[in-house]
Amino acid sequence: MSDLLTLFTQAQADIKTLAERPDNQVLLQLYALYKQATAGDASGERPGMMDFVNRAKFDAWDKLKGQSTETAMQTYVDLVTKLLAE
Repeated sequence: MSDLLTLFTQAQADIKTLAERPDNQVLLQLYALYKQATAGDASGERPGMMDFVNRAKFDAWDKLKGQSTETAMQTYVDLVTKLLAE
């Protein structure tokens, strides 16, 4: 897992070097994968209907419930690699 953790950390730095900001769906996916990899399954109360941004973030993260840390890290790394190649 050490190599995966290194790749995950590098992907976090690499995402900041993108020429163009990814669209909101990709950003939500990156957020959810990061949270799943670092904090595990979504916890706490779902934000209210009027808190659009935090509710969308929570929902994206909650969809990954049960996914392992390693899988979330690898998917994050793969997505960042794809974005850098585009």
